[in-house]
Amino acid sequence: MVLIRIRKLNQRDSTMDVQRKLEILADAAKYDASCASSGTEKRDSSDGKGMGSTAPGMGICHSYAPDGRCISLLKVLLTNACNYDCLYCVNRASSNVPRARFTIDEVVKLTLDFYRRNYIEGLFLSSGIIRSPDYTMEQVVSVARKLREEHHFRGYIHLKTIPEADDALIAEAGKYADRLSINIEMPEETSLQQYAPEKDVRAIRRTMGRLRLKLDEAEENRSTKTKARPQRFAPAGQSTQMIVGADAASDHTILHTSANLYGSYRLRRVYYSAFSPIPDASRALPLVQPPLLREHRLYQADWLMRFYGFDVAEIVDDSAMLPLDIDPKLAWALRHRDRFPLDVNRASREELLRVPGFGTKAVERIIATRRTTTIRLSDLARLHVPRNKALPFIVLSDHRPAPHRLDEARLIERFKPKATQLGFGF
Repeated sequence: MVLIRIRKLNQRDSTMDVQRKLEILADAAKYDASCASSGTEKRDSSDGKGMGSTAPGMGICHSYAPDGRCISLLKVLLTNACNYDCLYCVNRASSNVPRARFTIDEVVKLTLDFYRRNYIEGLFLSSGIIRSPDYTMEQVVSVARKLREEHHFRGYIHLKTIPEADDALIAEAGKYADRLSINIEMPEETSLQQYAPEKDVRAIRRTMGRLRLKLDEAEENRSTKTKARPQRFAPAGQSTQMIVGADAASDHTILHTSANLYGSYRLRRVYYSAFSPIPDASRALPLVQPPLLREHRLYQADWLMRFYGFDVAEIVDDSAMLPLDIDPKLAWALRHRDRFPLDVNRASREELLRVPGFGTKAVERIIATRRTTTIRLSDLARLHVPRNKALPFIVLSDHRPAPHRLDEARLIERFKPKATQLGFGF
């Protein structure tokens, strides 16, 4: 049955124009959130050789990188035909959606044409699984190989990795791509078995482990002083994505899985994608999507784990959900009022990072400033610190919050968003 669908797809592709394919396959790729382009090596073509660069600030913004840059990528699937029937996926084998498939040359030409027009700074390429994992991975790698070797494209390339693909194909993908990613999809193995029975979480994790070994090897080679140029392998590392709200997993479970992935495979990013109801969905899936604010809170909590030294247990209790009305760092501070107020001029870096409103850059500026002068209330604006959020939790040379401020029950109400009048919809 699958072979018949693929044969029909190939017949339609012979008459479908590239514009229509782009409409279908760009729309089909929108559910994958992991398309930031930060963290890679810097390249350009200012020497007159090759084409493209990884410099920031070019083209139309499609998403934001972790460092705050607007980035633009041609984000498409090679094909949205797929042998797998994952219940949460709009491109599943049983889904009644228009199908299309690019040729390798079509993706290459689109990437180069869009780059020349300054629309994009790189390519994000994924694909449904057709024929076999090896065949699909070879098609994806061929696009990157052709861009790099035949057209000397120096822009950013992010490739989705097929977990069951041959190790040699994975190694070749890392040779051409800046970043590789494999979607873990679900925070719990039982959920993946229920919603995507053809996928094997052990195979996904094995491939993540193989990628980590290759990334570690490439890093070790770069640090070793030899005359031979070290072999390149995905300098921007690997990432993954989890769907939020398709199953009953709590925020604690999701963040615990993320912490395990960061520790075991040294991922650069875990992306969270709020489940979106799809046409002709299975009854096993929820009828409505989770609040988008939940996805936002998970990103904030993820940031606390990666850059602020928080453990999962500090951010959210077992089997609990993150509060939606306040951010997770503020929620932690309100649960630990006994640690405040904190003297900004004396506190350690680790303590300052726990103050609501203090970002990592603000903390570095505070530490640098207090080496030469005492920080006063008027300095907060210059240090880019939101005063209203921070003041109840800090002591400055000319500011000390009243003793009752941290104890009063109404403190949390100060930070909750104000209620707004709902409209009538007409």
